[in-house]
Amino acid sequence: MRIDVFHDTACPWCRIGKAHLQQALARWNGERVEVHYHTFFLNPSIPESGYPFREYMQAKGGGQVPLEDWFSAPRQMGERVGLTFNFDRIEKAPNTMLSHQFIALIPDETIIDAVYAAYFEHGRDIGSIDVLTAIAADHGHDADAIRTRLEAGDMRDEVRADAAWGIRLGVTGVPFFVINQRLAFSGAQSSETILDILRQVHTEEIS
Repeated sequence: MRIDVFHDTACPWCRIGKAHLQQALARWNGERVEVHYHTFFLNPSIPESGYPFREYMQAKGGGQVPLEDWFSAPRQMGERVGLTFNFDRIEKAPNTMLSHQFIALIPDETIIDAVYAAYFEHGRDIGSIDVLTAIAADHGHDADAIRTRLEAGDMRDEVRADAAWGIRLGVTGVPFFVINQRLAFSGAQSSETILDILRQVHTEEIS
């Protein structure tokens, strides 16, 4: 079974959806599952320097929604799956292109988790090469080599193509999951819901 997951690294619900998927797969006792993560840009127009986070979030709410209303739901749902969201530490809403390039250079789920943690727990700027190379070093990778490749624009075209594929598939929001390239669902669904969907797909395919 193949699961394609579209996500953005500055999306709290994507982080939660990923955790729910991992929980579901830990309970899955069916066929082998391969998970592939793909790029989606919630806002590709953010400049490389990013935007001030709180101003950006207030603008998203049209100035009418208290910031705590934006933050309380993902914070509470995150706590249920052991994820910490420290929105008060975030100073910048980043352009996420570099972070997706970084993940494409090191296609490892632990790197995805590390990028999420850097941003949502520690408020680090994941649009910064310095931050991304530090993450690489922390996980045993050659930070200088990663820096060189990021500065050269490695994987930028691949990331753009990946995001374009998602648009062609009709992805308009994330997280977005596609199972065996035929059944899709969106949102940070519960692990039980995801498990039910996996069982449904498996049953349909063997019947």
